[in-house]
Amino acid sequence: MKLNSEQLRDLAVGAAFLGTGGGGNPYVGRVMVQQCLDEGLSVEIVDPKDIDDDMLVIPTAMMGAPTVLVEKIPSGQEAIFSLQRLERHLGRKAGATMPIEIGGINSTIPLLVGARLGLPIVDADGMGRAFPFLEMETFGVYGISGSPMAISDEYGDCALIEAVDNRQMEWLARAVAIRMGGCAYIAEYAMSGADVKRTAVPNTLTLAIRIGEVLRQARVGHRNPIDALLGFLPSTLYRYGRVIYAGKMIDVQRETKAGFAMGRARIEGLAPFSSVMEIEIQNENLVARVDGAVKAIVPDLICIMNTETAEPITSEDLRYGQRVTVLAVSVPEIMRTPEALKVFGPSCFGLKEPFTPIEEIG
Repeated sequence: MKLNSEQLRDLAVGAAFLGTGGGGNPYVGRVMVQQCLDEGLSVEIVDPKDIDDDMLVIPTAMMGAPTVLVEKIPSGQEAIFSLQRLERHLGRKAGATMPIEIGGINSTIPLLVGARLGLPIVDADGMGRAFPFLEMETFGVYGISGSPMAISDEYGDCALIEAVDNRQMEWLARAVAIRMGGCAYIAEYAMSGADVKRTAVPNTLTLAIRIGEVLRQARVGHRNPIDALLGFLPSTLYRYGRVIYAGKMIDVQRETKAGFAMGRARIEGLAPFSSVMEIEIQNENLVARVDGAVKAIVPDLICIMNTETAEPITSEDLRYGQRVTVLAVSVPEIMRTPEALKVFGPSCFGLKEPFTPIEEIG
């Protein structure tokens, strides 16, 4: 599929939704990819079923605190530097790139890399949403090493990291990203096409496009966009979704700490909802509680949307006074296995509550 400008706009909206607040503001990445399209470059998205098993696929992304992107806009070359450095280290050229996560700017960084280098972008990712840690990839859950990885900044500085495991890779890379100003751009989890098919969450780029399209078409048709989205989800890998709260944002606590955007949002309920919902944030929305009772918890999606426009709101854009609707959405089954929950279940974020699928939460 050759991506066009309308699909790019839809992708940015859908990726912001799937990113559950994290992944960085998709607007920045959308503008950079649009510039590629304006220059006549091509963005080709390919189904993972259609790539050769022996193709080398190198995912590319931004890592760090999404809040930093508000002031530290990328040049567009950083992730390209990282991919090329990793190619030199491996002694082999990539046949394609792909996202490590489908949230926010990280849905568009590989599009930029692919357009600039003439590489196809695989329609899949390793998180099915956004997560704050690099080891939290379905790639790693099912046996792929994240390192060697390359990490670059806007000045052309680049570090190569080889770690004993994916958690240690994250720990080392996080320190480098902090030294690079709080966010940096990476190439990691180099793998074969066969491994992509085995370990990735498939078709999430086209899913994000469809989510954006569903919301857009509902607005044009003067229908409720959130109802339209909830009606669409059962036909996807994200089979279940519902509104778990609606109200007014009454408090947002947020700080950039240890390379993450950490915080908490409090929402005062509006009829038919009452009391106050609290959402814990580490780049992404991790758990939503009302009066101490869990209403949704990671890895399931907790998506905060503008009630009036149905636009997804990323964590750095949460503000006092916003009228918001909170959706919970189930993740694909590949992300709910015991192996997956050991890597990105609630306990991995220091949460005491066990994972309970949103379908089972009253």
